Amino acid sequence: MSNLIENPYSVWEHFNDTTDLFDEEDSFYAEIKFPKRREDGFCAVIKKTSGKSSFLQTGYFIGVDRFPGRDQCIYVQPKLNKNTGGEKKELVEVDYLKMLFESIRSPELAENLEELYIVKWDENEIELESKDDFLTPFLIVQFLGVLKSIVKKGLKKSYYRVKQNLNNRIKGKVLVGQTIKRNHFRQNFLSNVCSYEEFGVNGIENRLLKKTLEFVKPYLHSHSGLMKGNKGFEDLLNFINPAFSLVSSNFDFSELKKVKKNPFYKEYITAIDLAEKILRRFGYNIANSSKKELKTTPPFWIDMSKLFELYVLGLLRKEYGNVVQFQFQAKYNELDYILKNEEYKMVIDAKYKLKYENSYHIEDIRQISGYARLEKVRKELELKTEEEVPDCLIIFPNVNLKIEDFKFDNLKKEPIPGFHNIFKLKVPIPLQE
Repeated sequence: MSNLIENPYSVWEHFNDTTDLFDEEDSFYAEIKFPKRREDGFCAVIKKTSGKSSFLQTGYFIGVDRFPGRDQCIYVQPKLNKNTGGEKKELVEVDYLKMLFESIRSPELAENLEELYIVKWDENEIELESKDDFLTPFLIVQFLGVLKSIVKKGLKKSYYRVKQNLNNRIKGKVLVGQTIKRNHFRQNFLSNVCSYEEFGVNGIENRLLKKTLEFVKPYLHSHSGLMKGNKGFEDLLNFINPAFSLVSSNFDFSELKKVKKNPFYKEYITAIDLAEKILRRFGYNIANSSKKELKTTPPFWIDMSKLFELYVLGLLRKEYGNVVQFQFQAKYNELDYILKNEEYKMVIDAKYKLKYENSYHIEDIRQISGYARLEKVRKELELKTEEEVPDCLIIFPNVNLKIEDFKFDNLKKEPIPGFHNIFKLKVPIPLQE
């Protein structure tokens, strides 16, 4: 789209300071909200009082967008302040793709993608430097993760129409006009162009996914930062590719309107939605997928707190398996996780807050304490007496820990002072090298 706005104002997550973003004398207030899931989900807030400085605050979201009513856009980078105490800012860049890649081991990812991000396709695009485009790889990693789930269950089979020139036989409906043109005019009176239905994996939905996969591969290989040294990507592609070997990539984009979304195939609904977004991102031109530069992007936001929640789920499932329940429903409440095994009976919450390194948030303590006292939760944890109180654990990110050195050894080794049976645990968060 036209009317590009250049040079977005660049900040980072959890920014909370004065800026020189606007130097006008009038006072105003502008807020960009994340319209899904979170009631307190503000992406960015700008407050301006009389004078030259303005006050800017960002939340738990990364992305790029425009302030409503202002001729200015903002770019929130995936960066955190490594120094949690004092005034000194030591920024480190979060590797959100590794977080997402760790998350795709969990089948719940496909059911939670809608809450993870929003893209404003209908608004004017914003010009960025190519290195700042993190929407495209984000969509691609999600797409590959959902394809992995589909391949594990087996590709959907359906009836699809086939048109073929058959020799010495007829099947289905004879296409008279094409038969005369392709065969009779060439003195071939034994062949017939027929249209008939077959049942298999070469249906329109799978052909759309195969076509999108062909767009994805050049992008991955042209962006060496994604593939270089990442054996996980190669293993994932090697796992997906054989399943689509019998699927044709012959897909006309005019067929998009014919693609049906069946509620019985939830992964397919998500995969088709992502496929359409990726193809739209490349302008339906495969030549664009091998370019190293995509200089414009529609406004979008990614919920890093939700991504951290899924990332932690991947870590917990890797260690404890399916005994970890995700999004347990209890009396209009949705708990992040419940862990019940021989060693633990625990309510767990993931908080994307670095402040837990040296402090805590009292509202979070009250929330998880309330969850632990719900009757349905106590019943699920099989607590035997009224006096027995379930353990509560708050998991938070740490930018100093290394993933290769981390392991779940004792979930109760760090109690939060002043509270009974409430603990905290820091987990490593991947950083850009």
